[in-house]
Amino acid sequence: MRRVFLFLVVAGSVTSVAFLSTGRPDKPEAANPFGLVAEAKNPWTSLSPNRADDQFQFVVVSDRTGGHRKGVFSKAVQQVNLLQPEFVVSVGDLIEGNVAADANRKQWDDFDRYAKQFRMPFFYCAGNHDAANKAKVEVWQERLGKAYYHFTYKDCLFLVLNSNDGADYKTAIGKDQLAYVEKALKDNEKARWTFVFLHHPLWANRDVPATNWLDVEKLLAGRKHTAFCGHVHTFRKFLRNGTAYYQLATTGGSSAMRGLDYGEFDQVAWVTMSAVGPTIAQIGLAGVFKDDLSPFASDEDGKEAVKIADLVAVTGTATLRGKPAAGVQVNFTEIKPEGEAPATGPTGSGRVGLDGSFVVYQTRGPAGLVPGRYVVTFALAPTLIQDGKPRENPIPEKYQALNKTPYRVDVKADARNRFEFKIEDE
Repeated sequence: MRRVFLFLVVAGSVTSVAFLSTGRPDKPEAANPFGLVAEAKNPWTSLSPNRADDQFQFVVVSDRTGGHRKGVFSKAVQQVNLLQPEFVVSVGDLIEGNVAADANRKQWDDFDRYAKQFRMPFFYCAGNHDAANKAKVEVWQERLGKAYYHFTYKDCLFLVLNSNDGADYKTAIGKDQLAYVEKALKDNEKARWTFVFLHHPLWANRDVPATNWLDVEKLLAGRKHTAFCGHVHTFRKFLRNGTAYYQLATTGGSSAMRGLDYGEFDQVAWVTMSAVGPTIAQIGLAGVFKDDLSPFASDEDGKEAVKIADLVAVTGTATLRGKPAAGVQVNFTEIKPEGEAPATGPTGSGRVGLDGSFVVYQTRGPAGLVPGRYVVTFALAPTLIQDGKPRENPIPEKYQALNKTPYRVDVKADARNRFEFKIEDE
């Protein structure tokens, strides 16, 4: 007897092929693996387990470094071991990196101590902290060999690329690597899916053609594929050319950890590959516990990018044409003393909520700012899903530019630093 299927919606992001995990039709009694006999009425939906010879699961881990936080990655290893994927792939930035080879060797010794605790294969990927200067590359080569490679698993192709492959280790895919990708794709033209792993989101670079990513996309054209990267320490899902590219948050790298709205959380991506394509769940590590709820132990050291004692709280409200400026990001950029190099980006920022309020956080750090003078600009807060469609920007131009904005403020050590900003038409 055929039973009506009960569909369980799989939590998490799904690639452009929407896939639902579902019970399959009941097999003949002799074939079902549960040892049950179907009757006229049964307390189950199906006797066909959600499994197939071509189905498998793997995990993608993201940035550990860029100011890595104490005990996060080493605990993530233990959490992934509880989840029991078949293998794990990295998107790079596994060590902090140094200009001295011996310092890099020591950092790799420290990292490998945790990587070897994975109970399944772990595949390395080169990030800028791992392989973006002469000393880093030297140590990578002596310990790990090649910086880009591929492998196959159950008729799927896995491309692990080096996005630090430009001249002088700039962010790009080099010509030799492009030729390698072309050959790997040609040699595996019948792969049912292609997974691409790299550190930088090259498709979001300010000068995409200079990174040679468009050439990679030409080679991937017509293939079912999915890409994963890290580097930015915030989660984003990009929809390009009919497929999904995932920029993962952190697995221990520096972060303000403001939560899902900001894409700032410690995570791994869980990928289940089936006959119709991958189903992808973003798993927040804050919710992965041992079976007895006992804590994960770790001796992994870490760094604090900014001393919290040096920071003061900065809050406020922002209105846009008289209404709460919800969805606007308020950027504070430190005005350096004369003779010092100007800041290259915002020192801190806050996202305006529905009530018009905001709290300022350090870039990739805790709440607050160091006392000083700041110029304040405004921008649309980034969305978690970026589909390439233009967004209407209601913010007048003068409020977006450092040299035009009317707002300059003093953040004081012994004061209540609460500001009210009004964005009006020119």
